[in-house]
Amino acid sequence: MTEYSVNRTTFDEVMVPNYAPQAMIPVRGKGSRVWDQKGREYIDFAGGIAVNALGHCHPQLIKALKKQSEKLWHLSNVYTNEPALALAQRLTDISFAEKVFFCNSGTEANEAAFKLVRKYAFDHAGPEKHEIISFKSSFHGRSLFAVTVGGQPKYCEGYAPVPAGVTHLPYNDLEALKATISDKTCAVVLEPIQGEGGVIPADAEFLKGARALCDEHKALLVYDEVQTGVGRTGEFYAYMATGVIPDILTTAKSLGGGFPVGAMLTTDEVATSFGFGSHGSTYGGNPLACAVALEAINLINNDQVLANVSSKHELFRGELQRINETYGIFKEVRGRGLLIGVELTEEWHGKAKEFLAAAAEEGLMMLVAGPNVLRMSPSLIIPDEDIREGMAAMERAVAKVVNA
Repeated sequence: MTEYSVNRTTFDEVMVPNYAPQAMIPVRGKGSRVWDQKGREYIDFAGGIAVNALGHCHPQLIKALKKQSEKLWHLSNVYTNEPALALAQRLTDISFAEKVFFCNSGTEANEAAFKLVRKYAFDHAGPEKHEIISFKSSFHGRSLFAVTVGGQPKYCEGYAPVPAGVTHLPYNDLEALKATISDKTCAVVLEPIQGEGGVIPADAEFLKGARALCDEHKALLVYDEVQTGVGRTGEFYAYMATGVIPDILTTAKSLGGGFPVGAMLTTDEVATSFGFGSHGSTYGGNPLACAVALEAINLINNDQVLANVSSKHELFRGELQRINETYGIFKEVRGRGLLIGVELTEEWHGKAKEFLAAAAEEGLMMLVAGPNVLRMSPSLIIPDEDIREGMAAMERAVAKVVNA
């Protein structure tokens, strides 16, 4: 066994304490399996929080990374580059969008979107039209603007004053939106499925109503698809199944298959407000990230891969139902595709992390979405046998917690 000079204690010694990672340290991954420093094997249902859409160390992503690494890594945006142009072209081919802005993360993609909606409104209506409507329990990233637009007050604690002009409404409440939106509203921002907020899908009528209200008040509709995008729901982007087309869409996480990359997609008309010098990103659109992302989306945007995402969802549901027939601790299973949230019954509310820790002990990597919801966002190509093995580990974890 390899001897390591760093371990979990090292984290406490040298890292800022904004995270509380588990005791084990993963050192190697292949497909939907991960091995830690001690050589212990885990099934990965977390996917790096919906990032590793093709699992760990996919051979074609490795090939794309190696090939580009021998050509060109970084230029700055004083120049453009072929991988960025090819990736932007592919994204506009796949989606509603006509223009693309590249960055490095979902937070940055949202920051760009929130700046753009205000700039677009300023250009077309003046400074009074600056109000952004968002929704409670939403999550849009960790920059100051992003946590302000996000609907979870805990992420803003200690950072006041935060940017003004943001209103939060109950999610899926069309009447509240009707009562609040006005000609001073520059944008409505929403996740088609709230991820961090508990894996809560938007109602179809809510989305259609939001689109109509935005059109009526000349406001932009922004979809945060950082977590739902790039095949996660069984569509390449979740909006494609809603009958509603946004004006701006943000995407990251699965976009790079594990390599840091983000993008904001929009229309020709809206993009004009980001004229020369209005926004930027030093690393955004770098050749290395774009080459990997192009390979990732070409692998994911495949009819069979996307169809398999939906069939694997049903396998997860069936296994969860089987576990629940024995233990009766799941109140509801939510989500689409391979973004799955399992709400615990009231008796177990606040204890999601206990199940997370027990799962890790049983060789399963999983997530939570708040204190009451277990979350799973595995590789989109996770083998069915890995799902079954992971669910067997989850059943052992549930038994351990319930019988403790």
